[in-house]
Amino acid sequence: MDQSVYEQATAEMSQRRQRACAENDRRIREINRDLPQIREINDTLYRTGRELIGLIAGAGGKDISQEIEKIRRCNLDAQAMSRSLLRENGYPEDYLDVQYTCKECSDTGSVDGKVCQCFRRLCGRIAADKLNKKTCLTLCSFDTFDLSFYDGEFYQQMKHTYEYCLSYAENFTEGADSILMTGRTGLGKTHLSLSIANKVLDKGYSVIYDSAVNLLGSIEEQHFSRDHSSETLDLVLDCDLLILDDLGTEYESQFYNSTIYNIVNTRLGRRKPTIISTNMGLDAIRRRYDERMVSRLMTMYTVMNFLGEDIRLQKKRRGIL
Repeated sequence: MDQSVYEQATAEMSQRRQRACAENDRRIREINRDLPQIREINDTLYRTGRELIGLIAGAGGKDISQEIEKIRRCNLDAQAMSRSLLRENGYPEDYLDVQYTCKECSDTGSVDGKVCQCFRRLCGRIAADKLNKKTCLTLCSFDTFDLSFYDGEFYQQMKHTYEYCLSYAENFTEGADSILMTGRTGLGKTHLSLSIANKVLDKGYSVIYDSAVNLLGSIEEQHFSRDHSSETLDLVLDCDLLILDDLGTEYESQFYNSTIYNIVNTRLGRRKPTIISTNMGLDAIRRRYDERMVSRLMTMYTVMNFLGEDIRLQKKRRGIL
């Protein structure tokens, strides 16, 4: 893992803990002010905690299990009373618990000495963001997709395509369907795939968006480098959503074809969604790629055919920049 990614993720985890503890302190002050009976209970819990520490320190080898059990039951009763009072006064029962982002690791990044999944996901998101820096992710949204460029028979189909993509983005979860967008250039494939990317990013998922040419070039360069790195490929295989633009514009080679198949097949096996856009029609895809690749795209992806007249040409005729 890139050291800078690890350091940035570690710093963000630390900030999460600090925010959670600061918010918990604020809630404690609020409850102490508004519900003094809970403050008395918390004072009791504090005293019994100190009593327990004193018992253990002065045990001198004596059996103090009964005393410890008595203190434990007293604490449980006090906690139950505190939660009951919170509920009766319109607060959630866990209002005074520290509300960590990750309940598994309490925002430490590790569970039982192992790296927590939340830390892995955070590293993946940060690394994906770094990879996306050179792309135009922020240039498109659903609000700027104009259906007026689709006339007659194409309008209803493209309206359905737009609504499907919007629903897909708004309801995106891990394990969402994969999509194959086909159709000539200038029909909105990139616009809608970027719009999906922006909404999914807003949900906190890791998204990698780039052209097939760029991603495959990076993977090839790292693969044949002195270090024989697989950093980009690992990110592509592990991110929550991969958007591969302009499939078919890459140079035809055995390495590229096997890498594309590996990406498609591995992500399907891991139930990780991928959106692929291509200017090729289905027949051209069948001629370009081997049967295993085509079979997966045709049977395990939702195929969406973009129809109409090139929007760029329409804008030029209308004098729209």
